[in-house]
Amino acid sequence: MTAHRGSVTKAELFHKLHDAGPTPLVLVNVWDAASARVVEEAGATAIATSSSAVSWSLGFRDGDHVPWGLAMAALGRVAGATRLPVSADIETGYGRTDDELRATVHAVLDEGAVGINIEDSATEPLTDINEQSRRIALIRAVADDRGIPLFINARTDTYLSGQFADTAYDETLRRAEAYLTAGADGIFVPGVVDLHVLHELSSRIPAPLNALAGVGAPSPLELHDAGVRRVSIGGNTAKAAYAKVARVAKEILGDGNWAGLAGTRSHDEMDSLFAPGPKYSL
Repeated sequence: MTAHRGSVTKAELFHKLHDAGPTPLVLVNVWDAASARVVEEAGATAIATSSSAVSWSLGFRDGDHVPWGLAMAALGRVAGATRLPVSADIETGYGRTDDELRATVHAVLDEGAVGINIEDSATEPLTDINEQSRRIALIRAVADDRGIPLFINARTDTYLSGQFADTAYDETLRRAEAYLTAGADGIFVPGVVDLHVLHELSSRIPAPLNALAGVGAPSPLELHDAGVRRVSIGGNTAKAAYAKVARVAKEILGDGNWAGLAGTRSHDEMDSLFAPGPKYSL
């Protein structure tokens, strides 16, 4: 199948954004077209979705609960709203069978994304390392067949799950080696922001290391100095936005205070994020 040149170009750019340089690739994760446009406008070089944020916005819990069709439609709206490379968080692949996983990868590419996060944990225990490696190899084969150098960011929940206690470091290295051999391009290790641990991991993993950050974590530059090449904030963007909605609602419904609305974007500013188009589509 012939790849669309625009997707190939974006995929190549997305790979280059992970190269060693003076700053890391920082991803402020989004969940819909408006959040994607706002993040792009703020100066982002790439866009990444958050599976938790997408799930919440559609009325579902995080963790492979959102229906496949809704997840892919949301991704399509994000990718269609930005000129930047887009990476899709596909959780564990939105399906356990090989055919379901192939369908997800094809849909991700059809919607215009050029990167994915694929994780080895939705429920305990973590997916068997050999099975997860096989699934990553399947994803690589589908993308290669499409002619698109899809950036596969292999997430391992060795630290986040708490399942490995004192062996999380060694298990992370073991899984990273297997996932990279299977065709992954980067390794994502959420749940650890200790700079010493990240430095040791980055020095042992021959691929871009992705850290999940938020309040209390080192700054992006500090993480970069520890060897991290990609910093993302996951569902924290959405949690911050929804916390603001909750504060505004409580103020207005409480004492009728409008102060929470101060500093909001104007109607015209929001409209200007999107090109004029037909009011209705058939």
